[in-house]
Amino acid sequence: MLDQFLSQLTVVDIFNTGVFLAFTICYVYQFFYIFTVLTKKPPKQEAKRNHRYAVMISARNEIAVIGDLIHSIRMQNYPQELIDIFVIADNCTDDTARVAREAGATDVFERFNKELIGKGYALDFGYKRIQELYADNGYEAYFVFDADNVLDVNYFREMNKVFDGGAIASTSYRNSKNYGSNWISAGYAVWFLREAKYLSQARLTLNTSCAISGTGFYIAADVLARHGGWKWHLLTEDIEFSAQTITEGGRISYCPTAMLYDEQPVTFKDSWNQRFRWAKGFYQVFAHYAWGLLKGIFTNKKGARFACYDMLMTIAPAMLLTIITIGFNGTIAVLALLGYISAGSMVVSALSCMFFCLFNYCLFMFILGALTTFTEWDNIHSTPGKKIAYLFTFPFFMLTYIPIALIALVKKAKWKPISHTISVDVEQMSKASQK
Repeated sequence: MLDQFLSQLTVVDIFNTGVFLAFTICYVYQFFYIFTVLTKKPPKQEAKRNHRYAVMISARNEIAVIGDLIHSIRMQNYPQELIDIFVIADNCTDDTARVAREAGATDVFERFNKELIGKGYALDFGYKRIQELYADNGYEAYFVFDADNVLDVNYFREMNKVFDGGAIASTSYRNSKNYGSNWISAGYAVWFLREAKYLSQARLTLNTSCAISGTGFYIAADVLARHGGWKWHLLTEDIEFSAQTITEGGRISYCPTAMLYDEQPVTFKDSWNQRFRWAKGFYQVFAHYAWGLLKGIFTNKKGARFACYDMLMTIAPAMLLTIITIGFNGTIAVLALLGYISAGSMVVSALSCMFFCLFNYCLFMFILGALTTFTEWDNIHSTPGKKIAYLFTFPFFMLTYIPIALIALVKKAKWKPISHTISVDVEQMSKASQK
C-alpha cells in the first residue's frame, strides 16, 4: 500500500512536501512561543537604584513631531536629572534643531553629510559628540528613539528595572499612535504588537535573547565603548546589532511594561519603500551573520545556543520559500499550458499547491492578527469597529511582502525619508494606556 502511494507521487508532490516539512521544522518552535505567552507570566523585576541615561534621537526634518517625544521624556516618572536628551538633526532643511532645543533637549548636534546616509551613521556621530562634550556625566546606558515616538510616563522607570537587573541591552513594548489611520498603519501596528507579545515576551519568559527593533531600546555604555561607537551600518542596523550580539553570546532583554508609541506609514508608497529597505537589510544581515549564527548553535555556551538558532530563523529569508514554491509550481503550470509537458496530475498538483500556499499563508496571518488583536485589545487605541475590520486587511498587508521580498533580491535599496506629521497629546495617550 505504501509502495503504491509512493509510486503515485509526482516530482511536484515531492518538492512541495519537502518545502512544507522544511518550513515546519524550522519554525514550529514559534507555536511553543505562543503557548508560553498564553500560559506563563513574564518575570517581574525591581530596581535597587536609579541609573543615569543618555537619549539619542536621530531626526531628519521632524519639526512636526520631535517636540512631542521630548515632552514625553520630560514628563517621565523618573528623576529628570538622570536623563539627558541629545538630538542629532541629520541633514535637516527645516527647523528641527530649533524646535528640539526649545522643547528641552540637553543638546542638539547638527550633521550634514550626503555621503554617509542612514540612521546608524547619525547615531555614531551623536555618540562621538557626546563623548567629546559630556564624557564626565557618567552615562550608564544609551536609549535610542525615533523622532516620531512618544513614551508612556512610566517608560524609563520600567526600563531602569531591566538595566538594574544586568541586561546589556533591552527592547520595549512597541505600540502605535495611529493604528486607526487606515489598513496600512493598522497592519504595521498589529505586526509590532505581535512581535512584542509573542516573540519578545516569550523569549524573556524562556530566558533566551530578544532582538532590538528599530526604536525603543537601550544599549549599555560599556557595549558601545567596546565597539568604539555605533558600528552597525547595514540597512537594518538594529537587526545587525542583534545578530552580532547574539553571535558573541550576549543576551538582549525585553521590558513588557515599558510602552512606546510609534507612528506608522499611511501611504502604500511609503510602506513599500520602508519594507523594501527592511527586506534588503535582512538579506544583508543574513549574508554577514548567518555563518556565525550557525556556528553559534553548536559552539556558544549552552544558554546562548538556542538564541543563535532563533536569530538565524529570524533573518533567514523564509519568504523566499513561499516565492520559490509559487515560482516552481507556476512554472510547471505554464509549461503544461504551452505543451512542453503533458503530465496532467503534475499540473493539478502545481495549481492546487499555489492556491493552498497563498490561502494557508493568509489564514495563518489572519489567526496571528486575530490572536494579537484580542489579547492586546485594551492597548490598541482605536474604535472596536476598526479593530475588527482591520483583522481582515492584515493578511493582505502581509501578502504584499511577497513581491517586496522578491524585488529586494535584485534591486538596490536606498534610504528614503518618511514624513511624520501626527502630533499626539502625551498626557492623553498615557491616561488611555492606564484604562
